[in-house]
Amino acid sequence: MLAGKGVLALAVAAMLTLAACGDGEPHLMNLQATGDGPDEFAILPPKPLQLPEDLKALPAPTLGGSNLTDPNPEADIALALGGRLREGTGVPAGDYAIVNHASRYGRAAAIRPELAAADLEYRRDNKGRILERLFNVNTYFKAYKRESLNKHAELGKWRQRGVRTVSAPPP
Repeated sequence: MLAGKGVLALAVAAMLTLAACGDGEPHLMNLQATGDGPDEFAILPPKPLQLPEDLKALPAPTLGGSNLTDPNPEADIALALGGRLREGTGVPAGDYAIVNHASRYGRAAAIRPELAAADLEYRRDNKGRILERLFNVNTYFKAYKRESLNKHAELGKWRQRGVRTVSAPPP
């Protein structure tokens, strides 16, 4: 009887030790699908069919190509917000002034890889306890709690200073 409990305790200890030794990239947000149904967010409804004013202006059909009624969420959002989808890379001509103002104290060209490396190190240091990792408990919000902004306290601070916060709800 005692030997069986000893073997069970040894097996649990070995399992916990192995769970603690994982040296891969830490996943703090452990979300899993509960079923094997379709992904309802991947389905985009097509735009309504419309008869163009000039039928000769229609593009030639291409096999596997895009259609005028195919959804383009990025362009639709940009259009709805009063802008347009940008072609190419780099800073648009109309945005040079704001980019120059934002970078007036200098900017790091390789900031993205530097921040990614710092965040990976932070996630490795705050990856959760052994049982949380063993049972895939979501530890993202606990790990980043010190990094998050308390929106109600910040709003109160700005209201005490007399700053109008027109987009925020009344107290």
